Amino acid sequence: MSAPAPASARGWAGRRVFVTGHTGFKGGWLSCLLGAQGARLFGFALPAPTAPSLYEDADISALYEREHLADLRRLEELRGAARAADPEVIFHLAAQPLVRASYSAPLETLEVNVLGTAHVLEVARDLPSLKAVVIITTDKCYENREWEWGYRETDALGGHDLYSSSKACAELVTSSYARSFLSPRGVRVATARAGNVIGGGDWARDRLVPDLLRGLLSGGVTLRSPGAVRPWQHVLEPLSGYLLLAEALLRGDVPESISAWNFGPRDEDAISVSALTAHLRAALTAAGVEAPAPRIEEGGVHEARFLKLDSSKARAHLGWEPRWRVREALSATVEWHMAWARGARGAALRELCASQAARLAALGAAGV
Repeated sequence: MSAPAPASARGWAGRRVFVTGHTGFKGGWLSCLLGAQGARLFGFALPAPTAPSLYEDADISALYEREHLADLRRLEELRGAARAADPEVIFHLAAQPLVRASYSAPLETLEVNVLGTAHVLEVARDLPSLKAVVIITTDKCYENREWEWGYRETDALGGHDLYSSSKACAELVTSSYARSFLSPRGVRVATARAGNVIGGGDWARDRLVPDLLRGLLSGGVTLRSPGAVRPWQHVLEPLSGYLLLAEALLRGDVPESISAWNFGPRDEDAISVSALTAHLRAALTAAGVEAPAPRIEEGGVHEARFLKLDSSKARAHLGWEPRWRVREALSATVEWHMAWARGARGAALRELCASQAARLAALGAAGV
């Protein structure tokens, strides 16, 4: 299959789109992208998981025709909200998204990530206008063998910790529901796996960049697993891939009725925690803020030390390419947080998100 020319999101004006997890970090950015394209948005999520939050500070709610703030595990509430939305497309992002949290709340992690995904797919069975479903999982759904090369979509699923295994289970549940119920009625389904995303508006704990930015206020930063290598990328990178994937599903350009897709950075941007910290400190210095030197945390729970994605499939079939290098991604993150620190809120923050998305899209249009 020949690759289409790289493009920003297109064809969303007037489309009814149901987004789970729109109050979260990635969900908020996806909402900004879809809202800027004229999509009609309907949301289902818990209240914003952090304070401050992108959802509250950028007034993401203003982009939605209707939103339902409730637990994904409440099937009938989810069913009612989805039926009222009558969407053409579902993006499922709601999740318990943290590895370390899965050690303290293993059953909740399984319930939300596995049963919650099953609930979304169960509800999708009865939506008359539905054409495409994109389930967002993670690069950590792979059985990690600490390889030095990127994992491909055909590699084995697994997971040492409950977060990783819950996402692997979500992949299997998605495949079974799609084959049993959705594909036979013409609904195309895909899962999307991305790396460690960074960007403005993320205040979650146990994520490196938010922890480092918080450290500026507290005067101390602690690194765990400084040698661990992760596929770092700006949140706009995989989100642009999710939109291209959904567009391909809607057009019928994806040959499989159920498929999995990686959206990772360039190999050279899979760098260590300590290297990313050095780049972030440099970006902050360029913005006029001196960041403290980090401390090192020894021990702790098990986390994979080496993880990369092979995104050849997305490049070949969707024309998707990562465009910002890690330094540029960090500069954009610092730009966003400096604007927030100066008091930007609401539409001003949404406009900044749109502006950064336009800059990234322009690189693709220029063939960079």
